[in-house]
Amino acid sequence: MGFRCGIVGLPNVGKSTLFNALTATAAAAAANYPFCTIEPNVGRVPVPDLRLDKLAELGKSQRVVPTQLEFVDIAGLVRGASKGEGLGNQFLGHIREVDAIAHVLRCFENGDIVHVEGSIDPIRDAETVETELMLADMDSLEKRLPNLQKKAKGGDKEAKAQIEIVEPVLAALREGKPARTFVPAAEQRETMRLLQLLTAKPVLYVCNVEEASADKGNSLSAKVAEMAKRQGASSVVISAAIEAEISQLGSAEERKEFLETLGLAETGLARVIQAGYGLLGLLTFFTVGPKEARAWTVRRGAKAPEAAGAIHSDFERGFIAAETIAYADYVALGGEAGAKEAGKARTEGRDYTAADGDVFLFRFNV
Repeated sequence: MGFRCGIVGLPNVGKSTLFNALTATAAAAAANYPFCTIEPNVGRVPVPDLRLDKLAELGKSQRVVPTQLEFVDIAGLVRGASKGEGLGNQFLGHIREVDAIAHVLRCFENGDIVHVEGSIDPIRDAETVETELMLADMDSLEKRLPNLQKKAKGGDKEAKAQIEIVEPVLAALREGKPARTFVPAAEQRETMRLLQLLTAKPVLYVCNVEEASADKGNSLSAKVAEMAKRQGASSVVISAAIEAEISQLGSAEERKEFLETLGLAETGLARVIQAGYGLLGLLTFFTVGPKEARAWTVRRGAKAPEAAGAIHSDFERGFIAAETIAYADYVALGGEAGAKEAGKARTEGRDYTAADGDVFLFRFNV
């Protein structure tokens, strides 16, 4: 699994339309009223990667298995969600379970589709959602802190470690800054993760524009891009309406022709995936054989045993070595045999850091 990304936003901004398009299903009912998505719909989509097809061709693989990522369509949030308004508690609970947030912002005018705030202003909408998430985080930490302080006075080392994170994060939240503005030390990252703070999750702003602006965006999406840049976040422009049309086309050739007529080089799905990978610091590695060529996802900086563990926990537990060929060498030299003859196949140990495009064969013993 690549990562689990929650699609969030105010009602009627295009979340469910985007989800349906991305997953090419009608699992989420896209309707013109708030809360049409009551339970989070989950869809897994293959990650498009032309490298995988080339590796399968060279490896004469019988089948091709792309890596997947998971999108969760979460019910629309409204002002006051942190206090239980609308579907507040459900909404906040579902966000805690995802790795990243794709925050859909309405950047188009359409008098036939109502907006809960009565006007179109994506910056205001982003701030509404962010404020509700910060209020929920603040409430969570303020409830935890007294108990942690009590334990710390009794000599509890784990409580002391948590306080070293909770106190500065709480101070930031009280100043109107999200939890992700606090940068934990390496040894604090796992503790920070376990706090399950909503505003600690990386954010990708998805600007849903009208069809005519799908290529370059519009003045509203430009404002979102400026906001994202200030925050150190990412943003992409997408037309959920176009993606919905693309998802209904039967063949890859039809989809390509449709995109070309609109002046688009790739689908919105591809842009969301690329931005998501950058957001979470992920990379793709491959395994190639006569039965299958498969893509896998692991975090950047992962050592070889962790990459092996993405395939199976036994591979990590009994890791011995990783036979490795860089993608460029594998392709340039015509496959595994050519790479080995040219001396481009390496045997790496457990300290090796996986690189994007590595073709691995893991040796293990359990």
